[in-house]
Order: sequence, then structure tokens, then C-alpha cells
Amino acid sequence: MHGVFRISRSACTEVALVVVEISEDGLLGRGECRPYVRYGETPEGVASDIKAIIPALEAGMEREELNAKFRPGAVRNAIDCALWDLSSKRSGQPVWHLAGLPAPTSLTTAYTLSVDTPANLAHTARSEAWRPLLKLKLQGAGDLDRVVAVRRNAPNARLIVDANEAWTADDYQILSPELARLGVEMLEQPFPSDCDHWLATLGRPLPVCADESCHAADILMELAGLYDVVNIKLDKTGGLTEALRMKSLAEASGFKVMVGCMVATSLSMAPAFLLAQGASYVDIDGPLLLQNDRQSGLRYEGSRVFPPSRELWG
Repeated sequence: MHGVFRISRSACTEVALVVVEISEDGLLGRGECRPYVRYGETPEGVASDIKAIIPALEAGMEREELNAKFRPGAVRNAIDCALWDLSSKRSGQPVWHLAGLPAPTSLTTAYTLSVDTPANLAHTARSEAWRPLLKLKLQGAGDLDRVVAVRRNAPNARLIVDANEAWTADDYQILSPELARLGVEMLEQPFPSDCDHWLATLGRPLPVCADESCHAADILMELAGLYDVVNIKLDKTGGLTEALRMKSLAEASGFKVMVGCMVATSLSMAPAFLLAQGASYVDIDGPLLLQNDRQSGLRYEGSRVFPPSRELWG
């Protein structure tokens, strides 16, 4: 990582990733996942679970069977994305074409500011004020001062915030009107996922987005009337196959869509880039937070990100 990346429940200086490679007749498909401890995942456990699926892959298992037999999460994501990449190489067609999507165009991604002191955030916001969209991580105590520091020092940037389950109902009632007054566009996951019901009786000064509460399409109806936006991440849905289905159902159900990411390399961002086409919010800045990215990684020009090369994925 560039420095220390902090959210409400943890801080890290590095990330551990798992890569799946599936070869067939001289062709190679790749997929990457980020095991996430919040969801009970470890790199070792994910790698072990992937190895257990190898016999089914050798027997010819494809995406549909994979999604029917295995639960959402990092394991399924890496394999699903590798199978998409392999299908692209088999057919000579890009993944967007195989998925029935329009040709992708460049996107503007949010740039994430991790939890920090107001003084440090003021300095960081000044240096990043040129970016069109900033995403600020929150943690509860002191959050209003954090938002004020960013807003004062990046007055022209659009601003969204993410509490990562750190708030109480009292925090929400006190802070959300202030966030709206400061021009914050959206609040992500204020409460622990088992406290979603709190939103049923609270006002809505600004749109609220489900992240930790929202994994796959089967949860959407439970979130209706509570959340305005859903954050779709491939490591939660278990791959691009389910993510595309979830995005379609979410939009049909009246949700706005945010496409997010775990901090990872461009190999993780490439399939998310296809998913993010047309999304209300795009947050695929993972490689910008790392000291080094993969060879042939996505091209970022500031906060603008461009379609993946064939050498990278899909």
C-alpha cells in the first residue's frame, strides 16, 4: 500500500491476493480475488478451497455450474473471472461482447481517503482537490470534523463517505443532516449489517448505500425501502456472472448502483470495469492505492480509468 490504509475496523500496509490461472490448449485465463477477514476469509483458506474445486474444473465445469454449486465470495470470484477470461481467449471475442454488453468507455472513479485526523485529511484533501470524486472513510467519533476538513480543502470535488458499519443510530441522527448540509452526496453502510432495520424508522437526509449488507442478488428485496444504493463488488458476489445479474435486478428494483472494489490490482479491477459501465458511482481505485500494479495494468489518467488491454484480462 501507499502508506497505511485505515477504515473503521482495521488498518493495513499490504494486501494479500489470490490468483487463479486456468489453462486449456495453450490458452490461459486469469482471475484475482482479495480474501477479506470481515467475511471469514483468509488467503490460505481461499487457496485451499480453490484447490478443492480443481477436479470439477478439469471435468469441464463452466460458469453456470460454478455459480449453482458454490456460494458467493472470493473463491468463486477468482474462478469465475478466470473462466470469463478463458472464454474470451477461446472465442477471440472480448468479454463485454460475450456478456452482451456495449463496448466499454472510460470512467471516472472515486479516489479514497482513509480514516485520519482532520489535520492530516486537510493536507491530503488539498493535494487531491483536483479529483472529481472523493470517497472519505469514517469511523464514528470525530467524523464531522473529518468531513469539514475535506470539504473546506476540496470544495469543488464531489464527496461521498463510508462509515464501514461504525455508526450508532444516534450518530446517524446527529451526523447525517450535517453531511447533507456539507454537500455529501451519499453515505455508505452507516450501521452493522445486522442493524439494517434501524433505517426503517430514521429520516433520510441523504441517500444511503448498502455494502457489507449486500452480497448477492437474493438479498435485494430485503434491502428495499432501507437503502437507496447498493455497492456491488465482485469479491462479494462471487464473480462477474452474479454481479451482472445483480446489477440488472438492482436497477429494475429501483436501486442506484455503485460498483466498488477491495484494494487489489488491475486484474481485479478489469472485470469490475465492465460491470461499472453506466453505474451511478464507480469506485475502482484499488491500483491507485498500491505502490505497484501488475504489468499491462489498467491505464489511469488522474481519476479517469480506461478499458483493459487484452494482455491484462478479457
